Amino acid sequence: MDKKEQILISISGIDHPGLTAQVMEILARHEAQILDIGQADIHSTLSLGILVRINEMASGQMMKELLFKSTELHVNIDFVPISDDEYEDWVSRQGKNRYILTVIGRDLSARQIARATKVIAEQGLNIDSILRLTGRRSIRHQNKHVRACIEFSLRGTPKDRALMQGALMRLSTEEGIDFSFQKDDMYRRMRRLICFDMDSTLIQTECIDELAERAGVGDKVKAITERAMRGEIDFKESFTERVALLKGLDASVMQDIAEHMPITEGVDRLMSVLKRCGYKIAILSGGFTYFGEFLRRKYGIDYVYANELEIDDNNKLTGRYVGEIVDGHRKAELLKLIAQVEKVNLAQTIAVGDGANDLPMISEAGLGIAFHAKPRVKANASQAISNIGIDGVLYFLGFKDSYLGEQGKL
Repeated sequence: MDKKEQILISISGIDHPGLTAQVMEILARHEAQILDIGQADIHSTLSLGILVRINEMASGQMMKELLFKSTELHVNIDFVPISDDEYEDWVSRQGKNRYILTVIGRDLSARQIARATKVIAEQGLNIDSILRLTGRRSIRHQNKHVRACIEFSLRGTPKDRALMQGALMRLSTEEGIDFSFQKDDMYRRMRRLICFDMDSTLIQTECIDELAERAGVGDKVKAITERAMRGEIDFKESFTERVALLKGLDASVMQDIAEHMPITEGVDRLMSVLKRCGYKIAILSGGFTYFGEFLRRKYGIDYVYANELEIDDNNKLTGRYVGEIVDGHRKAELLKLIAQVEKVNLAQTIAVGDGANDLPMISEAGLGIAFHAKPRVKANASQAISNIGIDGVLYFLGFKDSYLGEQGKL
């Protein structure tokens, strides 16, 4: 029986069409078995690795032909023998857990990446591959909405996941970058339902504060709102108090407020991509139905659950609400209900919010994201976006700018 050996072939140099095909033709002639293969291109420079198993009698001629071909193609080539024991040890490690660490910022420096990868190394995780998700940026034409995202594919099991999560969150605050750490399983690639808070998430205001300003009780309502969002007082109690202060306000002001709501950076892009890719989208808001319906019509949102203000026969707010309050507990219930209706596994759901009343649905969802959130919310969420627009959610879902036809726009 012919004895076989493993050889790791490493090729680097300027990439051009047909290079891989020509290399593979040589390997095919010598009946080489491909055990592993990977390629990356950085600024038109190729890095190609091929691990082959081949008959020892044929390996010398194969390497000789590859060396001649590398000279012809103007690339560098190296060969490293891999023993049977080394190969089997590598195979045994493939059964370990896989995770994805996504790092996002307006820009990413060597220092930021060094600190992030140090956290990974301290947890005993190995980086299998690194992928850039954002488009190539121009150094001549500045874009105020520029963003940079890198995805690390990791292998292993964190020594202390809670400790690692805390380290990443501190790093996020100190370095102005955002992180997502997810298990790389089938659910991560098959998210189907996304539920958003509305006020201070999809829009950059609290609608109840806007109504309060028109009613002349802005300071009183704003103080209650801030305490509620920080989790210092019960949401239902605070909601009832705030709505009562709106008594007598003409309901017609809601249209003007809706038409001038400041939309959060990235919402247009995020909604367009989600709709194009078939996601079901819901607004689960402690705010008001009127404004949620406005966004539903604007973006084609599938579900809106919020609070209904009672209006009297004179088109004035009564200071009361109609129906059940959508608080944190209700948001979590609604997320599960919609998932059931849409026949979506809870692991395939996403929840995005900023306030304490969003924590239940963020915790319940397969992927919970704190967006420009209050400190308590960010501390209790596994993923957070604090430094870029809400379209950063797309990178946590694994989208690349090039997939979206946006490679040249960034």
